[in-house]
Amino acid sequence: MTEHPEEPRDILAGLDAEQRQAVTTLNGPLCILAGAGTGKTRAVTHRIAYGVQTGVFDPHRTLAVTFTARAAAEMRTRLRDLGTHGVQARTFHSAALRQLQYFWPQVVGGTVPELVEYKVNLLAEAARRLRTTTDRAALRDLAGEIEWAKVSMHTPDGYAAAAAGREMPAGWDVNGVARLYQGYEDVKSDRNLIDFEDVLLLMVGILETEPKIAAQVRDQYRVFIVDEYQDVSPLQHRLLDLWLGGRQELCVVGDASQTIYSFTGATSRFLLDFRAQYPEATVVKLVRDYRSTPQIVDLANRLLDERTRQQVPIPGPDGTRGPMPRWAEPLELVSQRPHGPAPVFAECTDDEAEAGWVAAQVRTLLDEGITAAEIAVLFRTNGQSQALEQALAAAGIGYQLRGGERFFSRREVRDGILQLRAAARSAQDVAGDQVPGRVRDVLASLGFTETAPQASGAVREKWESLNALVALSEELAAARGDQFTLTDLVAELDERAASQHAPTVQGVTLASLHSAKGLEWDAVFLVGLSEGLMPISFAQTQEDIDEERRLLYVGITRARLRLFLTWTLARGTGGRSTRKPSRFLEALDPEAGSRHGAQSRRRPSGAGGNGTGPRGNGRKRSQPALCRTCGALLETGAERKTGRCLDCPATYDEAMFEELKAWRLSTSQAASLPAFVVFTDATLVAIAEAAPKTPAELLRIPGVGRSKLEKYGQDVLELVNGATPA
Repeated sequence: MTEHPEEPRDILAGLDAEQRQAVTTLNGPLCILAGAGTGKTRAVTHRIAYGVQTGVFDPHRTLAVTFTARAAAEMRTRLRDLGTHGVQARTFHSAALRQLQYFWPQVVGGTVPELVEYKVNLLAEAARRLRTTTDRAALRDLAGEIEWAKVSMHTPDGYAAAAAGREMPAGWDVNGVARLYQGYEDVKSDRNLIDFEDVLLLMVGILETEPKIAAQVRDQYRVFIVDEYQDVSPLQHRLLDLWLGGRQELCVVGDASQTIYSFTGATSRFLLDFRAQYPEATVVKLVRDYRSTPQIVDLANRLLDERTRQQVPIPGPDGTRGPMPRWAEPLELVSQRPHGPAPVFAECTDDEAEAGWVAAQVRTLLDEGITAAEIAVLFRTNGQSQALEQALAAAGIGYQLRGGERFFSRREVRDGILQLRAAARSAQDVAGDQVPGRVRDVLASLGFTETAPQASGAVREKWESLNALVALSEELAAARGDQFTLTDLVAELDERAASQHAPTVQGVTLASLHSAKGLEWDAVFLVGLSEGLMPISFAQTQEDIDEERRLLYVGITRARLRLFLTWTLARGTGGRSTRKPSRFLEALDPEAGSRHGAQSRRRPSGAGGNGTGPRGNGRKRSQPALCRTCGALLETGAERKTGRCLDCPATYDEAMFEELKAWRLSTSQAASLPAFVVFTDATLVAIAEAAPKTPAELLRIPGVGRSKLEKYGQDVLELVNGATPA
């Protein structure tokens, strides 16, 4: 018999009134409209735990479905922490694949065809059969289009009619895509392969045509909970209806204002029309935001409210104006946190200046005590990350690019888990708060130390990975108490590896807005908020613009305490200032539009050299820097840092500059660092020109933050002032 360490009343402790209503509503259809940061995962997991402990739910007949393996793993972890075992928490694809593997021998015979994860190679073969060639980028776009068709339940024969008016991948028309779609299906059939969409389609077919199997599935699962219901596709919704078989023991959770995957076939209409399908449904709204400060919540509310108040639609691609598309009344969030700093708005000359400004602000946050893992820089397209990576590396700030090498694929992580598994066999008496200590001892053999290494690059990344394993052991030991063992930790790591639910790794997160969904940080930078990037240039219809607005809303609501919004006037250094701030900023920062072009007008010397300067009310505004020699506008980052044009005569002792370079070389070699990580050439030039005599004077030089002042300040000041560094 399953043990339940907590009484039902303990499950309800700490819930607000709306969460408590959601948790205690255990019968009939239930729709939980949960705004960002309102504790929806807490409400869902406590509802399941409460239902199990009160005997209303049979844990072995309860299925919770969400959209990512990471979210499903998080739900399982929380349920275990609540003492609830036996509940299945899976993605739609995982649940359907498990059923397909079980029933396939009965329906078809043999084993399930091999599952192919990537469509590109099969599409390339299908294109060759059609005597058509295309590049890999186009093939990825075509794979996305075919995925949309399949989750929208359009066959190759019906695709052309269904896709009329959709933007096709470059170089393709709708009939060509329809032929390729059929060719792709033929290649799969010839090779006895299926893809992820086929898993859902096959289960839908089996449940529709095999009444006995449908009855068996419905007997197995009596209660369903669906998270992120605003992202359900027509195919997933059809499968869910077949699982239910007309029953009403369904709880859905979602927020139409966070629908950001329409391009994949997701639609919020099932959430919006839930009461139409289930007239007796109970609807609970969660609006108390426990994540973000009132200043951030106010910004998010204003962004959605502006669209709600709009009455006149924008012109469509054909120049006509039609009725505004459906826009769900957004949930008006109410922050439950203390007041915090006002969001910061910054206009920058170009992408390089923006990246440099972000790096400088990140350094300030680190100096204030915010850890790197609690800082994120979010962008609209992956191509925007390069300048940010370079700026952070130049500033000596570690970062992790979300979507890079998977945590559990790293060699040190694999080796660490192997070592912990071996240690668990002989450490049965180690439990509770003893577990983290044993983990440290085990990982020490792989190079883990209590303090982080000063070196960057691979050495630091390895330490961060091992430290993440230690931190996870501490977190789980605190949550699960004296019964938690090293064996439990290894089991948790194995499950997380299977679902790619990585623990937190130190380092500033660089991520696209789409990949940031479901995550949160203390400080968030939203960069590139210019027309053409936000909204993206190919967003032409009002539906597309609405989706971009929701995407920005998701970005804003990732921040807990600090929020920075930036945009640029030009792409490249020295380029024409043709960019305009995003139209969405009009409701957030009324001055954004009037700032456009400000950097083309000269301002008094003394303006900041990093592309931005303070502006009051928490806002920052770019200020052009002028050459200290000739007074001309400085255009490049190197010029702004040195304070003069590159072709103007130097105003420093060149011998001093060479001494600084020699010192930098020896210092970097001793620490196994690239020389530019210590100080860039431009920073050394600025030091040589300013000849600072005190730490305060040195700190005022661009490129010298508090961290570098502490590490190198004494040496630099001694060298500049004629002494030999120790």
